[in-house]
Amino acid sequence: MTSFAAGRMLLTPTDRHGPARVRRLRKLDLVERPDATFDSFDAFADKVADATAAPFSMVNFIDENRQFFAGLHTPAGNRNGRDLGATAAGSSRSGRYMARDHGYCPHVLVRRKALVLEDVCDYPRFAGNPVVDEIGVRSYLGAPLIDRTGIALGTVCAVDTVPRPWGRAGLDTIKSLALELVRQIDHREAPHPL
Repeated sequence: MTSFAAGRMLLTPTDRHGPARVRRLRKLDLVERPDATFDSFDAFADKVADATAAPFSMVNFIDENRQFFAGLHTPAGNRNGRDLGATAAGSSRSGRYMARDHGYCPHVLVRRKALVLEDVCDYPRFAGNPVVDEIGVRSYLGAPLIDRTGIALGTVCAVDTVPRPWGRAGLDTIKSLALELVRQIDHREAPHPL
């Protein structure tokens, strides 16, 4: 899935489903808004951190150009994303954006499979990612959020600044959490009785 341009290896895989994903995110009303809509995603990120004992965790929706942390847990308990090198994009949810070529969630999204990196430095393809030097990420555990229509909307992930032996238990945990969150997202679209 790695692309090559001008003889240089690109670390972020090509995403052919970006436009369909953006349409689906808009239909589900999961694009960034300046209100408390995403508090439930922050609570879910807290749940991921508790379940994995990771200092950082995210619920991450991805469009063609960037990532948006709809849910965010950090060791300091702040939700501004500065600990992860995230930036603001003109709204009250400042610091919830990260470039699409940073991190490992775009790989999970395109692969449509969970990814376990116990030490990112053990994998040349992943060791060169900007989050390693800029933020100090050393381990990653993530799973795609594939909704009932089959579109991968984003990811749920846990990150640490030290190598972590996530193992099979970590993989099972993150996949289970992703399924739980997808059920919640699908419920948002279900017709509600009056």
